[in-house]
Amino acid sequence: MDITALGYIGIKSSQAEQWGRMATELLGMQRIDRAAGMQAYRMDDRKQRLIVDGGGDGGLAVMGWEVGDAAALARLAGRLEDNGVKVISGSQALADERHVTELICFQDPAGNMIEVFWGAAVASDPFRPGRPISGFRTGALGMGHVVLNVEEVEPLLPFYRDLLGFQVSDFGLTPYKLYFFHVNGRHHSFAMVGSGRRTLHHFMVELGSLDDVGQGYDLAQLDDGRVAYTLGRHTNDHMTSFYVNTPSGFFIEYGWGGRVIDPTTWQPHETFDGPSLWGHERLYLPDEPRKRLRDMRLSAAARGVRVPDPNVPPLNCAWLDAVIAQE
Repeated sequence: MDITALGYIGIKSSQAEQWGRMATELLGMQRIDRAAGMQAYRMDDRKQRLIVDGGGDGGLAVMGWEVGDAAALARLAGRLEDNGVKVISGSQALADERHVTELICFQDPAGNMIEVFWGAAVASDPFRPGRPISGFRTGALGMGHVVLNVEEVEPLLPFYRDLLGFQVSDFGLTPYKLYFFHVNGRHHSFAMVGSGRRTLHHFMVELGSLDDVGQGYDLAQLDDGRVAYTLGRHTNDHMTSFYVNTPSGFFIEYGWGGRVIDPTTWQPHETFDGPSLWGHERLYLPDEPRKRLRDMRLSAAARGVRVPDPNVPPLNCAWLDAVIAQE
């Protein structure tokens, strides 16, 4: 596959002050100064991972996917154009704004804007988190994952699976259709929920320590209405996480211990135990759909469903290494 990772996400929101506090004080990202009306945030050695454009309130503005080099970018552009997708070569000004060497722009069949790039710039100074955390798990696994609400999953499957080359990890058909896709060892970097709507459902960032997540959970609970899903563990990617409400009306998943797979041997399959093994109580849902999801978790518990404990490699984080050295 040409696409190797989720590189960045751009959103549109006029709630700049609220986003700034949440991204730094809760999530632990590093804010980068940009032009008026634009915010950018670092998670690692890349110059930016999250972009907040204050020019509107449209939610998801763009998904930025990475390829290895110019040849891979040209190959993908040709395949898209051969299949009737309008591809625009990104200007040098846009490439500079995204801190990449070259990029192309196009839309998926539902109208979501996609950018594919190569040559992401690396910052000269080390990442400094907005609050003390061990760091984010990125590198070859990319920024994390993004999940879209879509009206129907099936019309989008050929685009993401066949044209972009995303590989199906697994899928569930009840209580709603969920398809998960991998582009590297991360269990999924992209997913679609057939909810009948067309919005960003959430994006996920993964931390280097379970304590980072637990301390974030404590902080989130101090902010009334911030927690959207309680702490829990997913059945398919084994992530222990909680979800927060954002100023833009979608969620962010804040997790640890995600499953890393071998894409060369992985076999896609249907899942039947629901999205969560335990926890993840959807605080925002009405009683009946909350009960339906809770009953699936209780059924899994009654059958003794378990998943392996994660074997999580340590992070290579310059900021954390410096703190440890001082201590």
